[in-house]
Amino acid sequence: MEQVHQTVLSHLDFDGKGQILDVGCGSGALSIRAALVWPQARVLGIDAWPPAYNYSQRMCAKNAKSEGVSGRCRFQRGDANKLDFPDGRFDAVVSNYVYHNITGADRQALLLETLRVLKKGGVFALNDEMKPRLYGDMEAFAQKLRDMGYEDVRLIDTATEAFGSCRRAAMMMLGASRMLVGRK
Repeated sequence: MEQVHQTVLSHLDFDGKGQILDVGCGSGALSIRAALVWPQARVLGIDAWPPAYNYSQRMCAKNAKSEGVSGRCRFQRGDANKLDFPDGRFDAVVSNYVYHNITGADRQALLLETLRVLKKGGVFALNDEMKPRLYGDMEAFAQKLRDMGYEDVRLIDTATEAFGSCRRAAMMMLGASRMLVGRK
C-alpha cells in the first residue's frame, strides 16, 4: 500500500501549507505519509472505524507518534456520508480505497460531500475501486465537476500506475482502481 499512498500524494498538487483531510483513514497510514511529505501541513484523518477492520483512533494516534508526526496529525471519528465540517474548511482532501466499502451509498454523492469541505483553490486526490456498477459513469462525473468550475479534473488509472498493470491490481481485487484529482 505504500506505493499506492505515494501515487495518491504525487498527484495532489498541494503546496504543503494548510490543512489536509484524509477521509476514511483506517490505520492512519496515508495521513501519516502526508504529514511526512509536507512537514508544514496539519493532517486530520477521519474514519468510522467499524470493528470488522480492526483499526481504531488509538491505533492511528500510536502510529503517528511512532513516525514523529503526532503534533501535526490528529484523528477523529467521522462519517463520509455527512462530514461534520463547514464548507470550505480544508486546503486539500485525500481518500484511499474507502467509498466502495460504504454500503448503500451513492458514490458520486460521497465524492461531492468530500469536495464540499474543500476551500476554493483547494486540491483533491480521491482513489478508489471505481467500478461502473458502484460509481456510474465517472467520465461524465469528471465533466460535471468541470462544468461546476473545478479545474484540472482528471481520472487516473491507478491500477496501472500504482500496481504496474490492471492484471496485477485485479489479483488484489483492485483492478478498477482510479483516482479523481483536481482543484476546486
